[in-house]
Amino acid sequence: MLPVGPTGYGDSPYQSPSTFAGNPLLLDIDQLAEDGWVPDPGFAPKSEVPPYEVDFGSVIPWKTERLAEAAHRFLENRTGLPDGFERFVEAHGGVWLDEFALFTALKRHHGLRPWWEWPSDLVHREHEALADARSALADAIERVRVEQYFFDQQFSALRGLCRRLGIGLIGDVPIFVAHDSADVWANPDLFHLDQQGRPTVVAGVPPDYFSPTGQRWGNPLYDWQRHIDTRFVWWTARMRRALELFDLVRVDHFRGFAASYHIPASEDTAIAGDWVPAPGAMLFDHLKNEFAELPVIAEDLGVITDDVVELRDRYGFPGMKILQFGFGTESHHALDQFRTNVVAYTGTHDNDTAVGWFEDRSAARAPERMAAMRVLDTDGQEFHWALLEGVFASIADTAIAPLQDVLGLDRSARMNLPGTTAGNWRWRFEWSQLTDEHSKRLLHLTRRTGRLAD
Repeated sequence: MLPVGPTGYGDSPYQSPSTFAGNPLLLDIDQLAEDGWVPDPGFAPKSEVPPYEVDFGSVIPWKTERLAEAAHRFLENRTGLPDGFERFVEAHGGVWLDEFALFTALKRHHGLRPWWEWPSDLVHREHEALADARSALADAIERVRVEQYFFDQQFSALRGLCRRLGIGLIGDVPIFVAHDSADVWANPDLFHLDQQGRPTVVAGVPPDYFSPTGQRWGNPLYDWQRHIDTRFVWWTARMRRALELFDLVRVDHFRGFAASYHIPASEDTAIAGDWVPAPGAMLFDHLKNEFAELPVIAEDLGVITDDVVELRDRYGFPGMKILQFGFGTESHHALDQFRTNVVAYTGTHDNDTAVGWFEDRSAARAPERMAAMRVLDTDGQEFHWALLEGVFASIADTAIAPLQDVLGLDRSARMNLPGTTAGNWRWRFEWSQLTDEHSKRLLHLTRRTGRLAD
């Protein structure tokens, strides 16, 4: 899964206002209605809803209104509230829920402006100002707590059903957090910020063949010494929450735990930056002591140096291979470079779909298409199934394909185009697209490649 937290700028799940909270937009309003919290969902006619993409502009206000109704009805019944709500608040309140609820209420109160543009006493978290805000915005804060309880209930039910069906869930944990987040506002000492709450250095990657100015992501960077001094308490809580939701955790931009690229915040590009070591070994040693198991997948894509490989292999974390990359310049993703301890993908959310990739008739793609047809022994008909077979038949311990590749969808179903901020994260499917034929072919492929569990 992509990160399931509230989405941020550009509807991106990688710019979330919280690394702990769930996204209320994922809630099933029908289920809330069945539970008695929404008297009338008031769904728009099907014909008005785009079938294969999310219309965030209309969905967000519609769903926000229904969730407000549900929370209000829930809180009206305060004397008869389920015990689970109190347990949820008690378990998560002091760790992340109280701060996130206050942050969200304040953000709504201040017209969604970023927190560093709030009144100075709130920016600097002065005790009296926070106490006044908790009192004045008590109802709004409670509403956020209820929304998060709803999310926790529905996600727990989903995970319980998956477990009964023998299905595991893999969740994505981005290494960096959004500047405009409850995480940074509530823990400014854990990040490199100035007195006004603005980053002094930001994350990104240096210039390379694909980008002469590099990539300036803009996320604030960790003050790792402070994390060491606090015995990684924030990271421990973050990983504990992730493991409450998922069976496996894919850690995004794993190389940042060996060293991260520090760009002065005053720079508009990533040209002027420096690699700064990070205490990844200390962090993972600590987490190994905190948890009986640490089921982590290391997202080790891009230019990976020896220190990153050493860190990954020290803990036995599987890395990633993207077969779509293996037919061009990134030969380390070629099938003959696969290892057993990797998770192999046809592509990820950042890739074109398999069909979209193969249908690219540009001069640059031509030699890659020829290499793909040769390696996969295909004439290009149903290329997506040939790519799936390549991944499934590989020696990689785990094989994954995006649903778009199973369905054989073209580039209109692409989830994200890195480096762009509009039109991403919108693709969705309808259950009618998944046919018996897809099930049979997947079953046959899984059996034939020895990936069917006994």
